[in-house]
Amino acid sequence: MNDTLVTLVGNAATGVEFRETAAGGMARFRFAVTPRRWDREKQLWADGHTSFYTVWAWRTLAWNLAGSVSVGEPLVVHGRLKVREEEREGQRRTFVDIEAVAVGHDLSRGTAAFRRVVRGDPALTARAGSADRPDDGPDEPGRSGAGAERSGSKRSTGRQKAQQELVSVP
Repeated sequence: MNDTLVTLVGNAATGVEFRETAAGGMARFRFAVTPRRWDREKQLWADGHTSFYTVWAWRTLAWNLAGSVSVGEPLVVHGRLKVREEEREGQRRTFVDIEAVAVGHDLSRGTAAFRRVVRGDPALTARAGSADRPDDGPDEPGRSGAGAERSGSKRSTGRQKAQQELVSVP
């Protein structure tokens, strides 16, 4: 494959929007990257122009992003660069997207505690009206049929809400 893989270091500019689709979970958020340079004359750090990207994630990564990332958090995003052009209202616009392969917190700017997600007992995580939903398969850890009420819905990151659905192992 001739994909352009990139690794970006920056901050989550928006909350993670999560949607349940026919193909599984989908998440997206805006990501801001601002280069910093040392100005020798002023003896100060100077910020460059901020670039914004839309980061897309699918399936398990989408679920984990929704439960782990909040606005302003420093992240490292690795994925496929996608540049697309569209014409809107007579003007040509360019959009730069990243189809994420991996996303993590930037540990040079803070600490994190990793929790491995494992499939839990459906009775512990199921919500009203979701008991008749079939299990989605081995590539969806933590799901346990608890996502039925989200079909077609859109939500901002609710770290507490997502963590309630996931069962973690120390």
